Amino acid sequence: MLFALTTWQVLVSGPLLVPDAALSRALVRTVPDAVTQRLSDFGNVPVAVPVLLLTVLYAARRGNRWGAAAAALAMALVPALIVPLKEWTGRPGPLEPWASGYYPSGHTATSYVAYTGAALLVRPYVRGRWPLPLAAALTALTATGLILRGYHWPLDVLASLLMCTPLLLGVRWAAGRGAPAKVASWRRNG
Repeated sequence: MLFALTTWQVLVSGPLLVPDAALSRALVRTVPDAVTQRLSDFGNVPVAVPVLLLTVLYAARRGNRWGAAAAALAMALVPALIVPLKEWTGRPGPLEPWASGYYPSGHTATSYVAYTGAALLVRPYVRGRWPLPLAAALTALTATGLILRGYHWPLDVLASLLMCTPLLLGVRWAAGRGAPAKVASWRRNG
């Protein structure tokens, strides 16, 4: 519902874009570009997707084929969903008003699905709950870098998180279903 609202606001240049632009103006380039560029790079396909690919292979090898397949499918759906939305909305960028295709953020979606998908796949096999907080931190760093560097409006980043959450809920369900019984208790306890 929130994703539909944000998309509608972008399409009709609605009032939600005013605070979005104000927040962006207040944040862009408040941190050196060298730092924000590195943070943004966590969402690059060559950085994030190999992390997911390794955990997909690990989970499949450990017998969690359901989870592995769901995580791979979720990542494959990211460009299938993002690219048409970018073309449809045609939103310009914060620092490039002449360009279009900034809504929603592909880098945010890539980092969110790759790191959280990976965390959901390895969580049954590790002690503690550190994979999900680590995935959240990597996604947050990516999103922060994108906004501070001026690559995306805050609403672009939020939209990607909203759009990808159902994909990751599916990965969570499949990973819990496919995990061997001795490690599947994480699904019931967390």
